[in-house]
Amino acid sequence: MGRSQESFSKKEKEKKRLKKKKEKEEKREERQANSKKGKGLDEMMAYVDEYGNILDAPPDPSQKETINSEDIEVSVSKLEKAEMNPIRKGVVTFFNDSRGYGFIRDLETQESIFVHVNETDFPIKENDRVTFEIAKGPKGANAVSVRLT
Repeated sequence: MGRSQESFSKKEKEKKRLKKKKEKEEKREERQANSKKGKGLDEMMAYVDEYGNILDAPPDPSQKETINSEDIEVSVSKLEKAEMNPIRKGVVTFFNDSRGYGFIRDLETQESIFVHVNETDFPIKENDRVTFEIAKGPKGANAVSVRLT
C-alpha cells in the first residue's frame, strides 16, 4: 500500500487558504449589507449655493440674485475705443539683428510689444523712435506697420 501524498504542511496550507476565502466572503457580504446603492434620487442629489458650497437641500429661490451678463468681466477690462489711437508711438527697447525680432515700449501704456523684422521696411536698432499699429498674434500683441519717426 502506498502512503498518502498529503503531508502536514499541505493540510495547513489548505486550511489557511480556506480560512482566507471564508474571511473574504464575509467581508464581501458585509459590504453588500452596508452599501448605499439603491437609495432614492433625493438622497443622491447635491445642490450648490452662490458661494460654490455643496448643500443637501436646494437653495431658497427668494434669495436668488439676478446678474446682468454684460457686467461680467472674464479677462482684461475693455478699453474705450475712443481713447485708443490705431497708430501708436514707442521706443525700440531691444532688437536682435541676427534673429530678426525685438520689443517696442509703447509710450502711452508702457507695454512691451513684440516686433518682427518682416513688419519693418528698414533696419531698426535699439532706442529708435517708431510709430506702429498693434495686431493680435498667437502669443499676444504684435507691432505691425513699423515706421521711424
